[in-house]
Amino acid sequence: MNRDFIGALLQLNAEKNIPREQLVATLAEAIQSAYRRATPNNENVYVDVDPDSGRFSAYRAMLAVDEVEDPQTEFTLEEAAKIDSGAKVGDLVRVGELEASSFGRIHAQMATQLVRQRLREVEREQVFGQYAQRESEIITGTVSRVEPRGVILDVGRAEAILPVTDQSATEHYRIGQHVKAYVLEVRRTTKGPLIYVSRTHKNFLRRLFELEVPEIHAGTVEVKAIAREAGSRSKVGVASRQEGLDPVGATVGQRGGRVQAVVAELGGEKIDVIPWHEDPAVFVANALSPAQVVKVDIDEENRIASVTVPERMLSLAIGREGQNARLAAKLTGWRIDIRSDQAPPRPTPGAATPDAAATESAAPPQRAEAPAPAEQAAPDAQAALPETPDPVPAETPAPPTKPAPRRRKKAEETVAEPVTAAASSATDGAKPKPKTRSKPADAAPAKRTRKAATAVAAKPKAAK
Repeated sequence: MNRDFIGALLQLNAEKNIPREQLVATLAEAIQSAYRRATPNNENVYVDVDPDSGRFSAYRAMLAVDEVEDPQTEFTLEEAAKIDSGAKVGDLVRVGELEASSFGRIHAQMATQLVRQRLREVEREQVFGQYAQRESEIITGTVSRVEPRGVILDVGRAEAILPVTDQSATEHYRIGQHVKAYVLEVRRTTKGPLIYVSRTHKNFLRRLFELEVPEIHAGTVEVKAIAREAGSRSKVGVASRQEGLDPVGATVGQRGGRVQAVVAELGGEKIDVIPWHEDPAVFVANALSPAQVVKVDIDEENRIASVTVPERMLSLAIGREGQNARLAAKLTGWRIDIRSDQAPPRPTPGAATPDAAATESAAPPQRAEAPAPAEQAAPDAQAALPETPDPVPAETPAPPTKPAPRRRKKAEETVAEPVTAAASSATDGAKPKPKTRSKPADAAPAKRTRKAATAVAAKPKAAK
């Protein structure tokens, strides 16, 4: 029986990775709780377990106090001194032993349930402490399942969740795939610790560089700032703590080997490594790489950096959809205003613009030199007018001469056509349709009566 007990302890120690001393204390607490729950008025029962032999002993004990509040668990110091002469206030004094036969079948069943429950609680607490120490670090897990809320990773003794919001849009996960992730938070739950991880956090990029670049891990090269748009592009500002060491060269590696390893882990995300500088103007100019910068003006009060770039570098400095300028602003912490060197100069706050000053200075001379009206013009001005050729008559073509006769002919035809049409319609016995008559301008208006119209319509019949 003792061997079985010791073997069970060793097995639990190996499976749950729980220390042996903690297992023994958990078992003693479970048996003690079983004693107190199974039999009333046993609040003063305590249990000790021997880890070597596997035997346990149950006994009653009272707490020595000055004033008794609970007579079942406390007694005065004078009563404690009768049992133990060296007892002091606050000491637990044994007052009697319990026989092993008093621990019956009900006690054993209850103790078994309590032992299992306490072991689960101890295991959860231990797992929580293990992963709580790994916050802000990188862990490697295996994709166990894909759910709508995110990807579930098996990280050993617990499961980690990679939410959809912390996944890169360019990455796809499959069952059994090994994934590295950054530990954001570890929470306690009734089912065990819940680990939240991310692959889009900027510190995930920092930890990857620490793994790939020994100088960053050792501290000779420091990552000062990171601006990242996961899955697309990132900018990393690095500085050297050792004189003579190139921080960009150490981070990139020979032929870009170190930074390419990080890019491969991030699924092809572009990474710009930029040297950090204390001067904000120099740092802003470096942050807009690969674009070249002509001049940087710093407004420290409003934290605005006005950057001037060559005309051919303007689109490169801004980037696609403003990404390069946006990342540079995040990296430096300054609001960046980019302009071309061919653009008009920026207005200075509180001062008049050069264009306005030129307009104000030039306006009075223009009003003073304005020419007089044509009626009051000098003779010299009138004499000078014929010398200047008039472009309007020279460019305007001469009006055509033939359209006027055509219009007259057409007018004559419109006058003759209604009469012919009226005669033919009268011959056929049909009612003539009214048509618009157009007459020459010099002809006098003729008044036609109903009888005249009838005579005109009857002439064809008389001819026949």
